[in-house]
Amino acid sequence: MLLSLATLLVIFILITVVWRLIERFWSWLGRGRLIHRITLDDHVDPELQHAVNELDRWRAEKALYERGGWRHSRPPRLTRAQRADVARAERYERERFLDNLHLGWYQFVLIFFIGSILGLAIEEIWMFITAGLTQSRVGLVWGPFSPLYGTGAVILTIVGFYLRRAHATWWQIFLLSVIIGGLLEQITGYSMKTLFHATSWSYLHLPDHITQWVAWRFLVFWGILGLVWTKAIMPDLLYRIGEQNTVRQWVFITLLSAYLIADIFMTMACFTRETERAQGIPPENGFEQWVDEHYTDEFIANRFQNLVIDHETN
Repeated sequence: MLLSLATLLVIFILITVVWRLIERFWSWLGRGRLIHRITLDDHVDPELQHAVNELDRWRAEKALYERGGWRHSRPPRLTRAQRADVARAERYERERFLDNLHLGWYQFVLIFFIGSILGLAIEEIWMFITAGLTQSRVGLVWGPFSPLYGTGAVILTIVGFYLRRAHATWWQIFLLSVIIGGLLEQITGYSMKTLFHATSWSYLHLPDHITQWVAWRFLVFWGILGLVWTKAIMPDLLYRIGEQNTVRQWVFITLLSAYLIADIFMTMACFTRETERAQGIPPENGFEQWVDEHYTDEFIANRFQNLVIDHETN
């Protein structure tokens, strides 16, 4: 158990470090929409504003030179002190943005999308490190998504967002994340077993299991995940996601929502027909026949390699 917790901690530290490195690298470059936006505020040093303006001017000249095939000068660089000012200004702008943000569909869809992919990647790495397994652990028929983690990310974001505004302590965030993760695993595991006689994971072999789908070590996992998400990932993620205020954003989020809804619907249809096929129930319409032809038992077995379906109870 200690090795498992240590591995989890290392994974989360690596994710946090990579996130911070990306953030610092972006500031080190001395460019980008975030930097340009924060320099419009009155609290920014005029010298920093001048440096960013010079960088914008260099970019414009570079684009002109490249179109004409000419050489261009080296880009101006921000000093270490100016980069520190950028970092402070970014934090200031981020906190101000979060204080006035109203969470909605736009943020939820993108967080579900990102959380589903990130959670699946973490689980794949975890299983490879601890058990040497390299199997498909996806949760939907299309794309590299695990809706359990996507849903968890959305719920943790909602709870963490308002806990942040309430200035909650780290142990309060940890405890609520434990409760959320435990309930999510229990409800998901029980629903899969009841509706489709399917088991995607089981902790009965672990000495610290509470139910078939909940174990103490993974409750700690959810607690650490919620703490890292709320403190280190969520604020920057929401800041970079921003708010929906353009037609292109509306079109993008509508198309992404439609895709995810269709993916979830098709996954439910595939498992429903898999269960009915095991019971000898023939398709009732053209759509069910199409599902039987394109999403066979072999497809489900290859796609969801960690899934166990008990046909004897059907």
